[in-house]
Amino acid sequence: MTCTRLRRPRGFCRLFLCKFLRGLVTISIMLATIMQVLDTTIANVALPHMQGSLSASQNQIAWVLTSYIIASAIMTLPVGWLSGHYGRKKVFAVSVTGFIIGSMLCGAATSIEQMVFFRILQGISGAALIPLSQSTLLDINPREKYGQAMALWGMGVMIGPILGPTLGGWLTEYYNWRWVFYINLPIGLLALAGVILFMPESERKDRKFDAFGFIMLSLLIGSFQLMIDRGQELDWFNSTEILLYCALIGASLWMYLVHTLQTDNPFLSQELFRDRNFVTSLFFIFLVGIILLASLALLPPYMQNLMGYPVIETGVIMAPRGVGVMLAMMITGRLTGKTDPRILILFGLGMITLSLYEMTTFALFVPKQTLIWTGVIQGVGLGFTFMPLSTLAYTTLDPKFRDEAAGLFSLVRNIGSSVGISMVMVLLTRNIRINHAYLTEYITDTRLGIPWQQVPQSIQDNLAMIPALVDGEITRQAAAIAYINDFKFMMWIVIATLPLLLFLKAPPKRPPAA
Repeated sequence: MTCTRLRRPRGFCRLFLCKFLRGLVTISIMLATIMQVLDTTIANVALPHMQGSLSASQNQIAWVLTSYIIASAIMTLPVGWLSGHYGRKKVFAVSVTGFIIGSMLCGAATSIEQMVFFRILQGISGAALIPLSQSTLLDINPREKYGQAMALWGMGVMIGPILGPTLGGWLTEYYNWRWVFYINLPIGLLALAGVILFMPESERKDRKFDAFGFIMLSLLIGSFQLMIDRGQELDWFNSTEILLYCALIGASLWMYLVHTLQTDNPFLSQELFRDRNFVTSLFFIFLVGIILLASLALLPPYMQNLMGYPVIETGVIMAPRGVGVMLAMMITGRLTGKTDPRILILFGLGMITLSLYEMTTFALFVPKQTLIWTGVIQGVGLGFTFMPLSTLAYTTLDPKFRDEAAGLFSLVRNIGSSVGISMVMVLLTRNIRINHAYLTEYITDTRLGIPWQQVPQSIQDNLAMIPALVDGEITRQAAAIAYINDFKFMMWIVIATLPLLLFLKAPPKRPPAA
């Protein structure tokens, strides 16, 4: 669907109106996209305030995040079928409306049960927004403009999770945690008006819905997300609950594969997995998802707990990472079509590797300028990787599979983020224990590990303080080493993705007319 299919005005103003309408559609769907991705992380910093206000335990308040992630992941699956059956415009408008209503209800919740239920409603409603916004941008732009369109889309998808904690912290600090949800009202209403007035209708496809395949995939993804979210708390495979999730994952995956090979209308079109670029891009975006949110999960507690930065200052220091993403997106949008996207991805992965390598040199005190410039470099690397990858994923794919492919692409990115956060947190917890044990090997009742002359006089006069102070300092040092090990682990993950570039096909030099 090119710009000429938005409207067909006559006369000399045709080109101007075409571009103007395309711009209005782009603004509308990007507002909805940013609104949805912000809610993935904006509520994180408000959880302690919600916990007190809703009289919830630590385990209960965690479901505010878990319920949203699981609902969103499951409902991303049928996006392709829904848009083909009911039309993309109708599905998008209903999704925005449901997300607004869910946000208002979350802001007005008075109990943890209400909050979790309304977050599920938010997740169900918002699941379609990101994949449909991507496929819409591809449809309303000619092929030679795909790079710029994906750069704009990528800005919204990538910057939302980065700026979410900063905006959430500011709203919680100066207003109330409920405004974390109420802020969606004006954004959502503007997006809804634009979608209803300007978004073009899409072609409908009469395709049978594979209910059994959807149920099996939903069971698989739901069990996997629960295992990832609750594994650390339940001590992983020492827990009966986690073993039950593993059994459900294995059983649902086996039944889905057997069913898919035997049915004429599988839930996920098999043509998607015959496209080499798309399949390779799924592996890539899974790994990009790991780096995107895993580093966001590590840096704030590192700065606050070990270096003593306040919450607001931590958010300010993290914000330039989003600036790096924006700069990279603007540059890659210009270069796509003129430069081989694989070269841009290689450069992006190199920048991410460089930033993570520099982060392995962090200590218990890191200057602000070091934190900022490593964040900017990592943001630039993510931008140079994400946008060309999003373009290459659809270069060789039949346009009729775009909605379905975009839903799967978003789902894999979200699963990668969940896996990344879980992995780095597991490694962090275990490495702190290991490092603490190692560092205390040479500490005894008669030996502190440091010369007595270096102990302050105030502590020498109060010997009872020494064990607690020494243990506290050892714990800090052990935690610092554990964080460095996590950064090194992520660096090697990025390096391990480099061979995947060999499986990507470059787009044609002369793109056909859209």
